[in-house]
Amino acid sequence: MKIIGKILGAILFGLILPHAAATTFYVNVSNTVPLAPYTNWTTAATNIQDAIDVSTNGDLVLVTNGIYQTGGRVINGSITNRVVINKAVTVQSVNGPSATTILGYQIQSGSTAYSNSVRCVYITNNATLSGFTLSGGSTRAGGSGNIQLRGGGGYCESTNAFLTNCFVIGNSCLGTFPYPSGGGVYLGTLSDCIISNNSVTPYGSSGGGASGSVLNNCLIISNRAPAGAGAISATLNNCSIIGNVVTNFGSTTFGAGIYSCVASNCLVAGNINNASLANGGGADSCTLYNCVLSNNFCALIGGGSSSSSLIGCLVVSNFALRGGGVYNSSATNCTFTGNVATNTGGGAYGGTLNNSIVFGNFCTNTAFLFSSNFYTTTLKNSWISEPVFANPTTGDFHLQSNSPCINAGNNGYVSIATDLDGNPRIVGGTVDIGCYEFQLPSSTLSYAWAQQFNLPTDGSADFTDADGDGLNNWQEWIAGTVPTNAASLLRLNAPTNAAPGLSVGWQSVNTRTYFLQRSTNLPAFTTLQSNLTGQINTTTFTDTSATNGGAYFYRVGVQ
Repeated sequence: MKIIGKILGAILFGLILPHAAATTFYVNVSNTVPLAPYTNWTTAATNIQDAIDVSTNGDLVLVTNGIYQTGGRVINGSITNRVVINKAVTVQSVNGPSATTILGYQIQSGSTAYSNSVRCVYITNNATLSGFTLSGGSTRAGGSGNIQLRGGGGYCESTNAFLTNCFVIGNSCLGTFPYPSGGGVYLGTLSDCIISNNSVTPYGSSGGGASGSVLNNCLIISNRAPAGAGAISATLNNCSIIGNVVTNFGSTTFGAGIYSCVASNCLVAGNINNASLANGGGADSCTLYNCVLSNNFCALIGGGSSSSSLIGCLVVSNFALRGGGVYNSSATNCTFTGNVATNTGGGAYGGTLNNSIVFGNFCTNTAFLFSSNFYTTTLKNSWISEPVFANPTTGDFHLQSNSPCINAGNNGYVSIATDLDGNPRIVGGTVDIGCYEFQLPSSTLSYAWAQQFNLPTDGSADFTDADGDGLNNWQEWIAGTVPTNAASLLRLNAPTNAAPGLSVGWQSVNTRTYFLQRSTNLPAFTTLQSNLTGQINTTTFTDTSATNGGAYFYRVGVQ
């Protein structure tokens, strides 16, 4: 065994190779004496591709100021790329995107020289492009051509290709089937980037700014597409999606801001969907966490969003024909205010709203003034009366300290840990209604419930028993009983025979759900049934297993 160990150790030692240090290669478009392998500024390459070609995985290609607009290479399709990063290297500018541009080429209107289009950059997996402006790139097909029509500014092999501190501006994709997608960029993970004035056409194309990308801390502004003018099928974190516009009027269009995306902590504002069959001004078919949807416009349905799921969002001052705030969407712990519909549903049309404030919305159709806040919408534990906002005239929709929405929500609807400010979502034991959680509640009671019975909300009444029924005010609130009426309390009635078994009843309300437990050997209880919907006055349950002569003990609780 000792000999084998020595031999194995020798073999392993022989396989350990020294790690090659990363090499930096230099690029200067103005250099007059480029000389491979471009390892200093004096011999720097004059185009980026030459430096990439001599690099290996892990190397750095450092590029100084200039417009890089010559050369090109075809890879993975038939579109020419100004730069192909086909190795896991970092290509980085010296002074950032304002000073360093990779310029593609777009054919002129009316031209049929489609093969002359040039995309700015192609990026492989584990490669990084940092500090560049990508502009004037294009993918374009004509006739029966089937040229790859994705990523006019940048095409990434997956989201494991990275762009940081880049401007993706004025790129486009145009063509017939397969429909173009990602006028600015396709796939890739982009951080701290600006994606602006990119486009895709015709109808059927999507993702004017980005398609399939992960976008972190990015500004997506003034892009154009028939669907997802800002972005489609993307994941967005801490982004601003502003002023994107849906094109191809007269056709069905989707999500001027974002379409089929997941967005967290984003601002979706001022996006416009003006088609005759428009769906979603800000968003369509999206999931949005702690986002602000503001001043978006849709000519048909869902000014803020349509067919989406919103959690912890502020939906304010959006506009549509139906569903000024949202259309056919679900919302939890959201605030809807200042939204306008010209037909029905100023705040919301259809869908379900949980723990949400729907107040101060408008409907300009006098026949449907009753739908200023909502129309055919299911409200669960939501608030439609005065919520007592901090200062709505200045756009501050936090709750004042006496707001009835404090501690008035249902914790069962809560799915994320923070509110729109990033503060804890549940403070004081019970979630507030709306997108902001009041952080210093004085009472653990629902303020709306306490105010209903003229109880103080400074905490002094939480655990007092004013009506002397044995339940304090906190317990009365949980049970849904009246704290000023000693006859109103949660109380089991004596079981009665109900063959086969026993009928167990208790004093109940129809706004609570109950569970029933049983014991045959105190103090241990087991649950007989949960999710028992409360009835007015009395709820009963038949215990069909209580058939022998043993002793049975029951207790009931509120879920």
